[in-house]
Amino acid sequence: MHLSIFLLSGLIIALIVLIASFFKHWNIPLILIALAIGIIFGSDVTGIIYFDNAELTKQITDIALMFILFAGGYETKTKDLKNILKPALLLSSIGVLLTGVICALLFSLIFKWDFLHSLLLSAIISSTDASAIFSILRGGNIDKQTTSLIKLESATNDPMAIIFTTFLIQLSQGFNFTFSTILIFLWLFIGGIAIGILIGVLSKIIIKKIKDLDAGYYHLLIIGIIFFSFGIAELCNANGLMAVFFTGLILGNTKLPYNNRIASFTDTLSFITNVVIYVLLGLLAFPSKFPEIYLYGIGLFLILTLVARPVTVFLLTAFTKLSIQKKTFISWSGIRGTVPIVLATYPLIAGLDPNHQMFNIIFIAVILSIVVQGPSLNKIANILKLASKKRKNVLNSMELVTVHDTEVDLIEIFIDDELYSGECRIADLNLPPNSTITMINRNNEVIAPSGQTVILPGDVLYVLVEKDNIDMAIDEILSNFEKINY
Repeated sequence: MHLSIFLLSGLIIALIVLIASFFKHWNIPLILIALAIGIIFGSDVTGIIYFDNAELTKQITDIALMFILFAGGYETKTKDLKNILKPALLLSSIGVLLTGVICALLFSLIFKWDFLHSLLLSAIISSTDASAIFSILRGGNIDKQTTSLIKLESATNDPMAIIFTTFLIQLSQGFNFTFSTILIFLWLFIGGIAIGILIGVLSKIIIKKIKDLDAGYYHLLIIGIIFFSFGIAELCNANGLMAVFFTGLILGNTKLPYNNRIASFTDTLSFITNVVIYVLLGLLAFPSKFPEIYLYGIGLFLILTLVARPVTVFLLTAFTKLSIQKKTFISWSGIRGTVPIVLATYPLIAGLDPNHQMFNIIFIAVILSIVVQGPSLNKIANILKLASKKRKNVLNSMELVTVHDTEVDLIEIFIDDELYSGECRIADLNLPPNSTITMINRNNEVIAPSGQTVILPGDVLYVLVEKDNIDMAIDEILSNFEKINY
């Protein structure tokens, strides 16, 4: 039995990697490949793995989402949040409600469903999905302000979707709501943010006090912090996933020992857990039931994507400085994923969806969202002129690893060949005192520089420089090249 589990796990992982490498040039999201593998191995297709435990899926996805949201917070820089905090939080709160109501009105009119059931269906799929968005936007070249808004919205709108869905389920079951119930729901949102920030600040102090440990200890500590942040929030009846995101946000904007290694570690955790989530959700699906409800799923996706989401985005960002192009891209970036499918199990557990009709409709709409919106994001960004030229992957790089505070830093300077022309010798540079160019990466070949080495456009320089002189060093190097005027 144990051998078969290990054998199947190894086979699934190998297939995902092989298929992903084959479809890499088509920009097919890895999460979609993982989902397809899960469906193929699941109960309804090959029957190799029988899995229908919605409760276990929810528990596993909660753990996986901790790592995904922490990594998302860790890589989000506060400087990118300027001017987008208010619209992001508006979209993640009022936006969820507005999207749900607009979607329900149209769905009930077109498909002649009862409005309350249409509203419950719409509430389930009203939030954008952090795991899908972080996976698709990872390493992209799209405008930072726009992607930061989309990421922040997706990381913070789950509580409102959970509140919305829970409220409608209880309303359908005849529960009465009081003012204290509303306060409890609000605490989920506010408490998650507050606890996340508090744990982040305390963790920052603790990490900075720890000295002379190997990188592995810091990785272990980060895992502990993620679980602790989630656990404290859940203990206080706040939203644990939101707390984890804001803990990651605080730590990601702090100069920590082994900072780059921690970032790489959290990114790897996020990558692996994304795969786990979508394989499980694929196993949970029963495609044999899709023919009965596929029109509902397609209709829900079209209403949500082409009407409800754009109307909500344009209304709630009407008084912001965001351009039409950015608003359009944000509208198209409302990708659905893990959370809606997990929320679709709530009516199932409550006995409101005995035939799995709602679950399967949501599943189809989510698959369409990932298939249609995911691969097209970069193309849409290019059409809207929100994408810059993607820099070639640098296979060789350097990192200054120190657990003590120092006066110097190792910085990376890219001589963009689309912006600069010409060349210069290192000996001709007037760099600040105690500054050294330690390595040059040229077309993924490492060059050990000397005074006679010529720097060319397209080079990536690694410069050891005093922290107070970083801007001076960058300006001196770039000033020796001619700027290209278009």
